[in-house]
Amino acid sequence: MMKALSILGTSSNSGKSWLATAFCQLLQRKGLKVAPFKAQNMSNNSYATLSGAEIGRAQAVQAEACGLLPTWQMNPVLLKPSGNSQSQVLLRGQVVTHLSARDYFSRIEEYWQAVELTLSEWGGQWDALVLEGAGSPVELNLMSRDIANLRPIRHLDGRWILCADIERGGVFAQIVGTWKLLPKDIQQRCLGIVVNKFRGDLSLFADAEKYLQSHIEAPLLGTLPYRNDLQPEPEDSLSLKRESGDPAGEVIAWIRLPYLSNSSDAEPWAGDKGVRVKWVDAPSDLGDALAIVLPGSKDTLSDLQWLRDSGWADLITSCSLPVVGICGGYQMLGRTLEDAEGLAGQAGRVEGLGCIPMDTIFDEEKLVQQVEVKLPGGGDRWTGYEIHMGRSEQGDGVPNWLIADGRGEGAQWGRFRGTYVHGVFDHPSTRAEFCEAAGITAYVAAELSWQESKSLLYAGMADCLEQHLNLDPVFEYLGIHD
Repeated sequence: MMKALSILGTSSNSGKSWLATAFCQLLQRKGLKVAPFKAQNMSNNSYATLSGAEIGRAQAVQAEACGLLPTWQMNPVLLKPSGNSQSQVLLRGQVVTHLSARDYFSRIEEYWQAVELTLSEWGGQWDALVLEGAGSPVELNLMSRDIANLRPIRHLDGRWILCADIERGGVFAQIVGTWKLLPKDIQQRCLGIVVNKFRGDLSLFADAEKYLQSHIEAPLLGTLPYRNDLQPEPEDSLSLKRESGDPAGEVIAWIRLPYLSNSSDAEPWAGDKGVRVKWVDAPSDLGDALAIVLPGSKDTLSDLQWLRDSGWADLITSCSLPVVGICGGYQMLGRTLEDAEGLAGQAGRVEGLGCIPMDTIFDEEKLVQQVEVKLPGGGDRWTGYEIHMGRSEQGDGVPNWLIADGRGEGAQWGRFRGTYVHGVFDHPSTRAEFCEAAGITAYVAAELSWQESKSLLYAGMADCLEQHLNLDPVFEYLGIHD
């Protein structure tokens, strides 16, 4: 009989995705057929599956930790916030509509039925599912309409762990307050509490369980130290580290757009030498950066206007630095962008930055696919993916930057490069090529490939669980006997 282990959190960014990923790796290592599941995710960081479906990147990462290929069943409902207080709604990996929060909640039973159907048709093939909750499970104004936290636990007769973030302060209030607001039947399914992101001497927190015992009826499984070397890509832009990579390296500035999406494109640089990624908000943050990246956007037209209002547009067009645009950032580098129906965010037709001779028209079709990528000069191939609305037509004589599935893709025009491919920097060849264009001469790619680095990362996360937590209640529930 399939078991379900849910990771709930006292708040957003408490470490649910981290803990779920670590458990995916650990349970797979213990011999279980395990898969990740999040009934409803809200994120602009998404991933294209082999079947052309779109899911939250957190579930794609968790699938990797399980040794699985990501599928839409791991995240049947995905909300991608866009302009005008609306979200693009994806069901079973495909776009179905754009809705306001009020309209979405009015149809919540329809989306819950899709979750139930997914679990009944797909869930039975696994020994265990690792479920990830969303935000806090005790938002009193939302609990009756929440399909991501308590409802899946009840439906699957599952058990759960509560993850609390000590870095935010008030960890005892986080835990006790959450516990007191939970229904009794949910309290009875709790396997324990995990305190996350502890920095410093763990012995100073040794008496934590004693203080909790008189307030809650669940054991403290342990305290996890914050490990900077064991951090997978963040769930959203709010969790982005301001800088990553070689602290002594030259800077590549990544612009933190208001509607930033797929920030994971910056992650592969983390293990390289001679270069570091710096997320910047204002032109004054550019400092001594030697190159600029315009990342993806969930509302391209709004973010393009923000570039103009903030001064970035003038800087990008007038400076001498090489610039890469990815997906929405690529579209912004063109001459014109037309979105008559507001399909990708704000409606309208606007002038682009004019850096690449290219025009983009948005239509109802959304392209979601994996592609095999390489540089035009040959060399290794790797897998990237495209998730975008809009068709871009380049002017005559504009060279492609990449080859994707055997066709020319993207553009390279003077100091500007652009592509629709997410994962463009997953292979060191494009990172090295961009560093050469930026004059970063000390660049040395990491010895391990990005995929090998992630495998070691997941293994280290699982080791961290075994080292610092009492996992007996979890293993007993799952039927694991060491």
